[in-house]
Parts: sequence; C-alpha cells; structure tokens
Amino acid sequence: MARHWVARVAGSPDSWEFEEYEPAAPREGEVTIRVRAAGVNPADAKHVAAARPGIKFPVPIGYEVSGELAAIGPATRIGSGEAEVGDEVVAFRVRGGYATEVTVPAAKVFAKPSTLTHPEAANLLLVGTTAAEMLAVTGATPGETVLLHGASGAVGVSVLQQARLRDVRVIGTASPERFGEVRRFGGIPVAYGSGLADRVRALADGPIAAALDAVGTDEAVDVSLALVSDRRRIVTIANFARASADGFLAIAGSMPDSARFRDEVRSELIALAQNGDLVVPLARTFPLAEAPEAHRLLATGHPGGKLALVTDA
Repeated sequence: MARHWVARVAGSPDSWEFEEYEPAAPREGEVTIRVRAAGVNPADAKHVAAARPGIKFPVPIGYEVSGELAAIGPATRIGSGEAEVGDEVVAFRVRGGYATEVTVPAAKVFAKPSTLTHPEAANLLLVGTTAAEMLAVTGATPGETVLLHGASGAVGVSVLQQARLRDVRVIGTASPERFGEVRRFGGIPVAYGSGLADRVRALADGPIAAALDAVGTDEAVDVSLALVSDRRRIVTIANFARASADGFLAIAGSMPDSARFRDEVRSELIALAQNGDLVVPLARTFPLAEAPEAHRLLATGHPGGKLALVTDA
C-alpha cells in the first residue's frame, strides 16, 4: 500500500497526516510515478496553512517529485515524449508529491536529467521556473547589471546561474557567511542592512537596470525603488502588498500568466540541467515520514540549500 501526506484541515505541517492510500490507476493522459524524492518548498505549507477560496480539504501535499514510471495510461506520452515503465522522470506542478506513489497528468512529467540525483531533480523546477520568470518579466539583457535580493537562497541561486548564462551581471544580497555561495554561481555579493543602497551603487559603477526581490522585506523593496528608475523592471515573489501599493510587478505560480510561462520553460531548464549548466545545491534530505521536521528547518529561513524528502522505494 502506498503512503502520502495529506492536510485534512487548514494548519501547519504538524497537523498533516501520513496515511496509507491507493493511488488511482492511470487513465489515458496519466502516469503513476514511484517517488524517489519530493522537493520541499515553502509553498507546500503556505497553500494549506489557512482556509481560502479554491482550496477544498483534504489536500494532498507536494508539487514536485523525481522518481520512476510505475505505470502508464493507454495511448499516453509524457511531456518530453515517449516513455516506458521504469524510466526516470521528474514532475512539476502536480498534486500529492509527498508520497511513495502518485498518479499525475502525463503532460507534467519529463525525463529526469541524468546529471542530477533524485533529491536534486525533485527540487529543480519550482525554483528554476520562478527564477526564469523573474529574469523574463524584468527584461534583463546581456551586459546589464541587476540587483537580486536573497541571492544565496534557493530561487536566488537559480537566478544567478540563469543570469550568468545570459551574460547578465548580478549584485546579490546575502549574509557575509553566504558570500562564497553567491560568488560560486557568478554573483557579486553585498551585505544587506543599513546603507545597502550606497554599497550597491559602489559595486555597480553604473545603473541598476532591474531589481529582483526573493525575500520580501521592506528594505529590499525600498532599495529597489531607490535604485531602479523604471518600476516595470522591479519584481517580487514575496511582498505582494508593496507591489500593489508602489506599482511594481509581483509574480506567483498561481497567477495564470505565471503558470503559463512556467509550464513553457520547463523543457529548457531540464535541458540546461542535463548539460550541466544548472545545478541544485542540496542541503539535506529527510525520510518521507519526517516531512514536518523538514518544514521546521525550512521555516528557519537558513537551510543552506534545498531540502528533499526521500522514500525507500
């Protein structure tokens, strides 16, 4: 019998239940994945933390996984093409990934990059597509300098790698102990805190073309507004109230335009990973049964890289 994590009521991960269940047999256009690893993301907990329109409980937890095809529906191809039972795959924007097996739409499933382990691959696409959209909506072009708030975080590290491939120069905020991580992926580190705008100006030696906020603090927003003249080139994934009040961009996977972009860019990111141009720094893995413990570490804001839940499949 398979097992999965489910939120039966709104609440924190400590209220979730780890229970036995029977995955549905895949119909045409569906596949069943034997999960090897599930990516751990803030959205997994945030989306079931409180009751809200469009959420009907119980809700199976988890949006991205890596594993092997256990069953394929009739006349079905996955998102990357033909596939066979046993093939290694990744799936993104699915429901119920915190599981030993899960049946999902085949269009959301792609051949796993052989360069990544299952825990790494399970964390590739949510942060990767978010980072790609941040660069896209701000129109970052070769030769420009952009400011990235939260450069050593999961989304920030993906932004750094993708910007480097586009010859976009990035000044990234981080704590001093994380400067090495920012430099590792091609960024120019700068400490956040009082005087940030002046430190960025000194490092930039020219205009800051765009600002990408992955942390959501008022400092990040205020400095972005002070340094970037065109508010259409400022984007946040974490401070929607300020975006609305101050007239700059906010994006999220729940927005139709964002969802469409992120679906379209999946294949490109998988290809980058396969070529070794996009990596996923992993901090730690947890057994699937310890999902709440993983989220307690994630909630500290300093996991030091991505987290994954692994099964004994």
